[in-house]
Amino acid sequence: MQQRIYLDHAATTPLHPQVIHLMHETMLNNYGNPSSIHSEGRTSRALIEKARKTMANHFNCSIGEIFFTSGATESNNMIIQGAVNGLGVQTIITAATEHHAVLHTIEVLEKERKIKVIYLPLDIEGNPSILSLEEHLAKEENKKVLVSLMHSNNETGTLLDWENVGAICQKYDALFHSDTVQSVGFYDIDLQNIPVHFIAGSAHKFNGPKGVGFAYIRNENAIPPFQHGGSQERNMRGGTENLLGIVGMALALDLAMSEKSERFAHLEKLKLQLFNGLKNVIPGIQINGPGLENSHPKILNIGFPPNPKATMLLFNLDIEGISTSGGSACSSGTDTGSHVLRAIYPDNQHVSVRFSFSHLNTSAEVDKVIEIISNIYRN
Repeated sequence: MQQRIYLDHAATTPLHPQVIHLMHETMLNNYGNPSSIHSEGRTSRALIEKARKTMANHFNCSIGEIFFTSGATESNNMIIQGAVNGLGVQTIITAATEHHAVLHTIEVLEKERKIKVIYLPLDIEGNPSILSLEEHLAKEENKKVLVSLMHSNNETGTLLDWENVGAICQKYDALFHSDTVQSVGFYDIDLQNIPVHFIAGSAHKFNGPKGVGFAYIRNENAIPPFQHGGSQERNMRGGTENLLGIVGMALALDLAMSEKSERFAHLEKLKLQLFNGLKNVIPGIQINGPGLENSHPKILNIGFPPNPKATMLLFNLDIEGISTSGGSACSSGTDTGSHVLRAIYPDNQHVSVRFSFSHLNTSAEVDKVIEIISNIYRN
């Protein structure tokens, strides 16, 4: 059987063995409904609140500010819709490179609620213009504004200067929401010192289970319930909690943060190795987004020069046992290409492949990928 090389960790990650073990033990021993008052229910409730405390400790926030959801898509919907419906937001400022969970939610609000939407211009690395942000906030200062900008782009690895963005939002009394799906488990997120009102994350991006995530909602910015039907999550999200997913997510975050420095250095090494190796065998390749040192170390988006072999590169890589992506996995199955790359490089003709690494990848795997791509591209 062919030994595959998985380089699509920005799409999803394999479960950590310790997370599997904990979820298995929880499945066997803790079946009580967390809303029940008997012993089994109280035990399940205690596990959920222990996980909430773990999450809050890593983000340096109150346990009352962490809400468990089915994932970041739900969390982003909850936050953006809640800001409009409960906090009176009239204008949303964002960028065309946001994840569709953000963009599509905003589009619906623009159409159905007549919310004003402003898209910030982007530079060649995919950074939204901070100058334009301040100019728009100054013009909208008599309105309630939500700024929605992700911390790390899922396709290019572009990193937002969110301390600066947060400070500007504070200056103009605007709300600041940041999709942190790719950042959680890789970067320190101190919510006492980063002036952000809302963040969202998904466990499966940092070796936790799929189908579970969280929303951080700062205490003074309470929004209406997103899902009705029960009093779970302090009346914010009706429905019996995903106990297995929640305990798995908390442990996955614990493990990721305990190994953060080692993992980070390993990712940087692999990213540099892959780019330098490809550059040496295929002239004319380019990095989509920031340079090697100014982006998320897990993401390397490469543009390959137009070539008949390049057109089928993703398909041929899969045949050769290498899993990569042309963009966000959430948009797979469509023929529209990457909305992120179109927004940054509207006239670019390169064939783009996103490689995304984890601590599980090896230098030998990267060498093998370079060899295979060189053969595909040249033969």
